[in-house]
Amino acid sequence: MYADLDGTLVGPGGSLFAAKEGGFSTSTVEALRCLHEAGVALVLMSGRTRRGLGEVARVLGAAAYIAELGALIVERDNGRERAVHNFGVFSGEGSPAEAILRSGAGAYLLERFARRLEPVAPWTEATLMFQGWVDPAEADAALAEAGYGWLRLHDNGRMLRRLPHLDVGEVHAMHLLPQGVDKGSAVRLHRNRSGLPLESAVAVGDSPSDLLAAPEVSVFFLVANGTESVRADSAPANTYVTGGAYGEGFAEAIQAVLGR
Repeated sequence: MYADLDGTLVGPGGSLFAAKEGGFSTSTVEALRCLHEAGVALVLMSGRTRRGLGEVARVLGAAAYIAELGALIVERDNGRERAVHNFGVFSGEGSPAEAILRSGAGAYLLERFARRLEPVAPWTEATLMFQGWVDPAEADAALAEAGYGWLRLHDNGRMLRRLPHLDVGEVHAMHLLPQGVDKGSAVRLHRNRSGLPLESAVAVGDSPSDLLAAPEVSVFFLVANGTESVRADSAPANTYVTGGAYGEGFAEAIQAVLGR
């Protein structure tokens, strides 16, 4: 089970117990119990950094976790962790994040889309993170025109916050990454390393970046709140939209996988 974290496993405010519209739910905890009892491996996939995801993976008993939108795959074994790089077209010295900073691509986006993006999380290893909103296709075209065609801007879903100083209707988590880096390529790499056939893998998420994992699994579950960022009719054929949002949608996915 490849599971997104924010907006999927955890609800508003990043709580495992948060439900839609301020409610309280234990559905996620119960679903995780059933998953572990059935012997199904949990792999978290998130835009969070390795630093921000490792402890969560330990607490939830995840077998592995995919950080920075697919750039880092961390395999866990008896408390030991091994990081596998998934850097796409990047092959230079240092980290992709350092190369992106040196290139000026981040500064270019902030200037080109002024008052639509602002930077966050400067301690990354592979990506530059922004919050705000720009159509990724528009951003990618601008990057290519400016000589940054090796980079792509990804939409990691809507954030439940308001930023009045930005001229955007919604605030999304946006990630600037080397071409070829995404959750789909990370899931494929992890499956290959684990010897896991596509037919034995499922995924659940809430954002366009999560949906890129759909071709790499047998079934992709889009939790109900994900329809705010993803048009269900544009999703791959193996996508199923859950009736529940956040953790309740995750629980619904687990029930379907386990046949309960």
